[in-house]
Amino acid sequence: REAFFHHAVIRCYWSGHSERCRYYSEKCMNLFGQGAQPIACVAKFFFGLNAIDLLRKNRHVSKNKEGLRKAIAAMKDAAANSEWNFMNKLRLLEAEQKSITQNHWLAIDLYDASIQSAKKSGFIHEQGLACEKAGFYFKNLD
Repeated sequence: REAFFHHAVIRCYWSGHSERCRYYSEKCMNLFGQGAQPIACVAKFFFGLNAIDLLRKNRHVSKNKEGLRKAIAAMKDAAANSEWNFMNKLRLLEAEQKSITQNHWLAIDLYDASIQSAKKSGFIHEQGLACEKAGFYFKNLD
């Protein structure tokens, strides 16, 4: 069951099914509880990314702000235990949060930190994700 929900979170996020992603994220986090297993941390990361997408669509604003806050807190804890694995995820969530709050210079620095951290750790897929998110951010700047 855990693997099904975990993969459903990732699949729904990449497919753009935000509400389904949120549903499976909550199911996944209920199964894992507050554990710090890597699979639980990855689910929390996608929960945070999805919360940002929903915030940009103005859906469930207060619920998603709280979800983003919890995801960032979880990534801080995970990065404290395994910086090479989770620092890029933390920096990406923080960059996305700053982009929503119009803190442009800090967002740019955090996108760059996420890209560099992912590159240093050898996570080319997460480096690509950070580059994509940064590109969309720059594209939408007016």
